[in-house]
Amino acid sequence: MTQIIDGGLSTELERIGASCDGPLWTGRTLLDTPQLIEEAHRHYVTAGADVIITSSYQLSRQGFQQLGLTPDDADAALRLSVEVARRAVLGTSSLVAASIGPYGAILHDGSEYRGNYGLSYDALVRFHRERIEILIEASPDILLAETIPDLDEARALTEVLDSADRPVWISFTSLDGAHLPCGATIEEALRTIENIPQLDVISFNCVQPELVTQLVKRAQAVTTLPIAIYANMGGEWSVDGWKNQGTQKLSEWWREWEALNLASIGGCCGTDSLQIADLNRVVNQ
Repeated sequence: MTQIIDGGLSTELERIGASCDGPLWTGRTLLDTPQLIEEAHRHYVTAGADVIITSSYQLSRQGFQQLGLTPDDADAALRLSVEVARRAVLGTSSLVAASIGPYGAILHDGSEYRGNYGLSYDALVRFHRERIEILIEASPDILLAETIPDLDEARALTEVLDSADRPVWISFTSLDGAHLPCGATIEEALRTIENIPQLDVISFNCVQPELVTQLVKRAQAVTTLPIAIYANMGGEWSVDGWKNQGTQKLSEWWREWEALNLASIGGCCGTDSLQIADLNRVVNQ
């Protein structure tokens, strides 16, 4: 049975009336009105999501300090992101996946879709370690490093997650179905992370739906690990947001994707709980 992942948190928040403008994205809603985050998570649970991804994607000590907040504020927000998700799944079998966004996301210039940050390996390790240590303390079910565009970042995550005490998912992004945005091949990326002891799932997210089949087949040629996909609605990303997003629902792609033997499937940017409910009906009919 294919597991259902939730959809875009910012998309669902905007659907229910929240604003995700500003450099913290959903993190700002978490700080100001955490009950809206909980409501959005709960909508995804009701829609059939087996995996709920926390609102921690954009949260980091460095990012908070750039906005005049403190490292302690960042750590508290990371913990809160897991607590809010826990409340939303209470009484259900849905799992909480702690989102670990890429370094590029705090730069606010689209670097998460380019990689090649110009940051040293040691700096990448420090950046991710301080967040991951706090998230582990908050006890999510899964550690999910997502939208990873860069091979050096994948290596840094491998070092930090080597001693993780719970399941790890690594989710890469790709613009062409064959390479990370930094230029490394999908095969190179998977070989970089293959020795993480707790690695449970290889994933691809924030990718165009038409790239899914190619990405999955390339991954399945080099790994026997389960594969997850949570695609976006297409379009082009700029610092001003998504442009020209598609109108074809994710459920309409299922006829093509069903043959891929995906372990988990969900949505990313541009998808909301209505789309996930529709996807759940098609996948589990």
